Amino acid sequence: RIGKGPWFNAKGVKIADDVASLHSDANAITKQTALDEKGEVVNGRGDKPNRHDVLTGSKPDGTKIADQTCGDWTLSGAEGAAMTGHHDRMGLDDSAAAKSWNSSHASRGGCSQEALRSTGGDGLFYCFAMN
Repeated sequence: RIGKGPWFNAKGVKIADDVASLHSDANAITKQTALDEKGEVVNGRGDKPNRHDVLTGSKPDGTKIADQTCGDWTLSGAEGAAMTGHHDRMGLDDSAAAKSWNSSHASRGGCSQEALRSTGGDGLFYCFAMN
């Protein structure tokens, strides 16, 4: 679904060489490198507003988690949930999940913008363009 890599951010910094490195500690996803489409840093934990929950629907290995994709990204109300990752690699503790860019925790309260913001998100996605 995302190609074979390598992937670069909006400013040309390499994020990962291939799928294996993307889903390992070898990736370079951090608050400073997980930029938005304009090449700007996205607010993280400790910033106002916190926007570090990025929608992924993924397990740590990058495979899809059943029932955690907001209905395959079609729900926008009180129902459903989405697995999120932390682009800034920060959470409530030092666990692997808290620091995961793609599989930190599920959203709470549904799939609405309000629900996503309540857990530190903003409905953002990572973009892995093929070219």
